[in-house]
Amino acid sequence: MKIFKADYVFPIHADPIKDGVVTVDDEGTIISVTDQPPSGTDPATITRLDGIICPGFVNTHCHLELSHLQGKITEGEGLINFIKNIQLIRNSDPEEVEAAAIKADSDMYESGIVAVGDISNSNATIALKAKSKIYYHTFVETFGFTPEKAESVFENALALAEQFKSQPCSVTPHAPYSVSKELLKLIKKYSDDNPYKNLISIHNQECEDENKFYRYKLGSFNELYEHFGIDISYFKPQARNSLQSILPLLTNKQGILLVHNTCTNLKDIYFIKRFDRRINWCFCPNANLYIEGSLPKVDLFLDQGFNITLGTDSLASNKKLCILSEMSTLQAKFPALTIERLLKWATLNGATFLGIEKSKGSLEAGKQPGLNLISGLNSDLMITADTKVRRLL
Repeated sequence: MKIFKADYVFPIHADPIKDGVVTVDDEGTIISVTDQPPSGTDPATITRLDGIICPGFVNTHCHLELSHLQGKITEGEGLINFIKNIQLIRNSDPEEVEAAAIKADSDMYESGIVAVGDISNSNATIALKAKSKIYYHTFVETFGFTPEKAESVFENALALAEQFKSQPCSVTPHAPYSVSKELLKLIKKYSDDNPYKNLISIHNQECEDENKFYRYKLGSFNELYEHFGIDISYFKPQARNSLQSILPLLTNKQGILLVHNTCTNLKDIYFIKRFDRRINWCFCPNANLYIEGSLPKVDLFLDQGFNITLGTDSLASNKKLCILSEMSTLQAKFPALTIERLLKWATLNGATFLGIEKSKGSLEAGKQPGLNLISGLNSDLMITADTKVRRLL
C-alpha cells in the first residue's frame, strides 16, 4: 500500500480536496481518496508532495506513426503546405519509423499519459502498442475524395483494421476535404451495424479554406487536389460549412470526436444541437499554432453541454506530446479556463469518449487511472512557466 498527500487532490468526478490523501495498493488500484490518512497509518509511511495530484492524462488525438517527422516540417506555412509536406516525406525507413514511435510512446508515458486515441494509416505501430504501458485505441484512417474509389478504400481500411483486431480499433474518416460522401456512407453503415465498437475521430475545420471550399468551391483546396491529380469536377458547392455538410452523413450510433475545430463557429455548434449525434470535441492547440498560427474560439464551446477533450496531434506538428503543455497553451490564451476544468478535459472526458471511464479518468476506489503530480502552479492554481508534471504511478 502507498499513501500520497498533496496540497490538493483533484479526483475529477468530485470537488478538489485540500491537503488530500490518495491511498493505492501495490498494483496502482485506488483504495481511497480522502482528507485524512487511513486510520492507524504511521505518518512516516505517507509521501508528502508539493502540488496537486490528479489522474493520468488521456490524449485523444495523436499520430504516433509520424513521430519520425519531428522538426522536419517548417512551422506556420498553413494546412495546405503541411499536407503536401507530410505526403512528400512521411514514408521512411521502417526501422526509423519504429524507433521514433517507441521513443514517443515512452515520452508520453513519462509525461503522465495513460491512454491515447491514435490515428494509423499503416500497421507500423501494432507491435509497439501491444507492448506499451499505455492504453491505445487505434483509429484506422480512410482517405478517398473520389467517389468511385470509395469501395476499395473502405475495404483496404477494413483489412488494416483486421491486423489491429487484438487491440481496440475503429475505421474512421480523415477529414471532410479528403473523404467522399460515398465513403462516409460506407463508414456510417459499418458504424451503425457495429454499435459501440466503431468510435469515430475526424479532423474538423482546421483552416478557413476548408469552409470556403465547401461553401463556394473556392480557395487553396482546389490547388491541393490539382497537386495530387485528383479530379473534383463532380463536387458542387454545398452553400454551408464543411461540418454542416458532412454531419448528416455521420453515425448516430457511435461517439464522434471532432478534432482541431480551429474555424468552427457558433452557428456550427447550434447546427450540431439540431442533430442526434454523439459529438465530442478535441482541442490540439499547439498543433494549431504550429500549422496555422491560430487557435479555436474555445470560449464558444464552454457550457454548451458537449464533452471536450485534449490531444497533441503528431510530432510532425508539435514539439512534444505532452498534455500539460496543451493545457498551458490554452490557459495562457484563455485565462478564464481553470485548472479544474482543464484537468477534466485532460482526464475523465477523454476516458469517457474512449469508453474506458470505468478504469481511468478519475480517482475513485477500484480504478487504476494512474497518478500524476503537477507542481509549480501559482497561488491561484494557474499554470506557470515553472509548472511540471511527474508521473507517480
